[in-house]
Amino acid sequence: MNSRKIKTWAWVHKWSSLVCTVFMLLLCITGLPLIFHHEIGHLLGTEVEAPKMPANTPRASLDRVLEVAKSKHPDRVVQFVSQPEDDDGLWFVTLTPTPAPTEDFKSVAVDARTAEVLAQPKFDEGFMYVMFKLHVDLFAGLPGKLFLGFMGLLLLVAIVSGVVLYSPFMRKLEFGTVRRDKRPRLKWLDLHNLLGVVTLVWAFVVGSTGMINTWADLVIKYWQYDQLSALLAPYQGQPVTPVAERGSVQKSLDAAYAQSPNSKLSFIAFPGTSFSSPHHTTVFLKGNEPFTSKLLQPVLVDAKTAEVTASPKLPWYLTALLVSQPLHFGDYGGMPMQILWALLDIATIIVLGSGLYLWLKRGNSVPVPKAKGEASSADVHGGAQPAAVMKEARL
Repeated sequence: MNSRKIKTWAWVHKWSSLVCTVFMLLLCITGLPLIFHHEIGHLLGTEVEAPKMPANTPRASLDRVLEVAKSKHPDRVVQFVSQPEDDDGLWFVTLTPTPAPTEDFKSVAVDARTAEVLAQPKFDEGFMYVMFKLHVDLFAGLPGKLFLGFMGLLLLVAIVSGVVLYSPFMRKLEFGTVRRDKRPRLKWLDLHNLLGVVTLVWAFVVGSTGMINTWADLVIKYWQYDQLSALLAPYQGQPVTPVAERGSVQKSLDAAYAQSPNSKLSFIAFPGTSFSSPHHTTVFLKGNEPFTSKLLQPVLVDAKTAEVTASPKLPWYLTALLVSQPLHFGDYGGMPMQILWALLDIATIIVLGSGLYLWLKRGNSVPVPKAKGEASSADVHGGAQPAAVMKEARL
């Protein structure tokens, strides 16, 4: 690689790394507890569980469940209702002042068998909520998500430029070498490179899926514009279905199950909400296998008649979004994958921190005379760049 290319890649790597490092450190630190959010919730006592009952215990009508939940907040409307993946004896009902997207929501946990209120969990406060909001949008809504998405893009640029820049120099050392007898900066450089290689694929996967996740709001809006608008053509000119005229939600759910009998419920979006239309109760079903359980199939049920009007296949961009979300947090493989994700997350924190340290200590390098056709250490020295320091090691 000639000196001009080295300078270009060094400049790209230095500035892409420096701009995103602090935010990537924040995302890695806040993402670590989110990997174990269920387990931490159990330790903190914030997880709601349905009482143990025989498997054949009759289930209460969903209409009754919603009636009980609404009685706790009669001035609000039901926006969503869902069940935990591992507990079908529980309903979570989300109520808001209006169907429009909002941060002002109340949650009511209702027993699916007895229709009794078990708790009113506060998902908008506490340690895990702070970690989640910092990780997702920095408490800044959509602008915060898009900003973090841009930081994710810079991370991908830093990874690619790092591989291009470092690979020729790493051939001079055996894999896993950490030169402990050298000065601290070289030892940190070797550790930075070693962990960087170990976490390379994982960091690229998590960075890319995280970047995709930041586009979720925009992707969903595009889906509504691109596909739902055509499905709503028969309802053009009709007013929004008022609450008083809506049919049975239980019948809507039964109709959706009849449409896709080998599915499980993910959640139900009510008319006028961000995941539905003004005229439909939209039931989102999922598969029973580990992979298909992350893919959703929307079933649009007429809010008045409780009849299925459409069950469109999700486009590729929504499928990509749904697959990227659990992959980002390691939700596919249970506890072993969670532990692996946590270890790789910690290693990435060390990579980012050591890269920042190497840049801050860049003034301590020993300049190397420039050979013909070769860049000097001062030419390529920037962020966590081993090109210069590898030359120092040859002195």
